Amino acid sequence: MTQIRPASSEQPWAAPEEEPIVRIDKVTKTFGSTYAVDEISLNIHRGEFFSLLGASGCGKTTLLRMLGGFETPTSGRIYIDGQDVTDVPPYLRPINMMFQSYALFPHMNVAQNIAFGLKQERMPSALIRERVAEVMALVQIEKLATRKPHQLSGGQRQRVALARALAKQPKILLLDEPLGALDKKLREHTQFELVNIQERLGITFIIVTHDQEEAMTMSSRIALMHDGRIEQVDAPRRMYEFPATRYAASFIGSVNLFNGHVMSHDNDMVLIHSEEAGSDLLVHHSQPLNPGMEVTVAIRPEKIAVRDHHSEDPNSIHGVIQEIAYLGDVSIYHVELPSGKRVQFTQSNVLALAEQPLTWGQEVALTWNAYSCGVLTQ
Repeated sequence: MTQIRPASSEQPWAAPEEEPIVRIDKVTKTFGSTYAVDEISLNIHRGEFFSLLGASGCGKTTLLRMLGGFETPTSGRIYIDGQDVTDVPPYLRPINMMFQSYALFPHMNVAQNIAFGLKQERMPSALIRERVAEVMALVQIEKLATRKPHQLSGGQRQRVALARALAKQPKILLLDEPLGALDKKLREHTQFELVNIQERLGITFIIVTHDQEEAMTMSSRIALMHDGRIEQVDAPRRMYEFPATRYAASFIGSVNLFNGHVMSHDNDMVLIHSEEAGSDLLVHHSQPLNPGMEVTVAIRPEKIAVRDHHSEDPNSIHGVIQEIAYLGDVSIYHVELPSGKRVQFTQSNVLALAEQPLTWGQEVALTWNAYSCGVLTQ
């Protein structure tokens, strides 16, 4: 996963004096006896590109619709720029929403679609023409001004919908799976464009997506949702490297999980015995853990290295290669351990032909560093 957004020392969410532009306070939404959103509290700061990430049915779209005013919370309050907007209708909120379907008017051309919301606000005609030209230039669709939606490709319709949403210069732009209808290459290209536009305008973007790579690529922060609750809120790199729960570890990227129990914890190093791994596991972990405590060790496939021979040292396992997937830049190997557990590791294909090709049925010894893995207690 490659993050488009550069790492920044400016983290308004980490500064107590920074007031969030969006504050969600213990918001719950039920449909009958079903909790779509279950007492969520969340702060989103000015200028963030914030992602609500999760599987279908986790509540992310319901939460976005409540932010937009299209659903009313069963309980809890929503504040935008310091004002309680819980009961304020969508058209009176300082936001705009870009729907997954794009919702373009088929009988209007591109320029008319973009101008529609501005005309509804009775903006002067000269200013409308100026604003429409400005946003069309921003998303590079000036040449499409007179075309109707049916004459546009999926990517072009997506740009028109984005231009229409930006034309009203909202404080916050809500995007519901905006890239879902695009093919892979166009989606990746558009991710760059969205980040660049957001950086230039400084508008707070809040996006709903089920695509972990999309969220990791574009976001300043991610809220990972599961069963109507938030599992973890963090910057993409921290969420990948330091997942807070087993669910977060398994949802973001690929991961190997070993169940075990704590044997000792000294000097920020915890020794864990795992029957699944067939080895003791050594992990750097600063929070105190009691001996005998049941925990899970998480290690990413790319952190695992192949060694020359099997060792009895901690973080040393061995098994037989059962499956290989060649993906061009990397190869993915599935290894079965003596316990029957399957472990995944990857190797970069730096050379056209690997120096030491690994093959099916081959026994391999694997290892990793104590600083490359993590301990999960939830």
